[in-house]
Amino acid sequence: MMQKLTRKWRKSPADVDGDDYSLPTRDDSRPIDTQEQEELVRSLENSQAHQSLIWRTVFAGFVSCYACFLIYSIYQQAFSPWELRYHAYFMHEVGSGSIVAAEAAAVLVCLMVITGLMHNSRRRLWLWYSFVPGTLLAVFWLHHMLRLTKFRWDIMWLPLTPLGGAGICLYVDYLLNQSSEEVRKLRGYMYSYKAY
Repeated sequence: MMQKLTRKWRKSPADVDGDDYSLPTRDDSRPIDTQEQEELVRSLENSQAHQSLIWRTVFAGFVSCYACFLIYSIYQQAFSPWELRYHAYFMHEVGSGSIVAAEAAAVLVCLMVITGLMHNSRRRLWLWYSFVPGTLLAVFWLHHMLRLTKFRWDIMWLPLTPLGGAGICLYVDYLLNQSSEEVRKLRGYMYSYKAY
């Protein structure tokens, strides 16, 4: 069994007919003509635009799920104060209205991030703008967490999630813009093919 496997691996790709693991070869000595270049670049642009839309939608979906969770949390705090454990820690430190306002600001950060992810380049500034309220929220929650008698690591997500989510989405936007720029550069590298 082992000898058979060794012989199969040592055979060159030219010796093995129908090898599923070898890449297709192409005659690279012949330059591709202008129409082939145009088709290749157009297919790469379409593929990049499709992938960009998918990834933006995925991350906007994550952020919108978090925003829905925050809306539920606001509802719970407004109609049944201090029932949720992560709110109950702050019962003696801050008022119920401040908790609701902080979570409403977190929903605003989420909406800013979604707007920045899903719209054209002018609205991408919303990703940067979301850092201001995200930072203020982080300071608010950390200030009140430090005032607790015992620091609670299990609620560390309260100050970090809006700011971290904005940062991750900004990085995703940066990566997608870089890949789009690379495809645009490819269009500039197209050459004129002249057959002799």
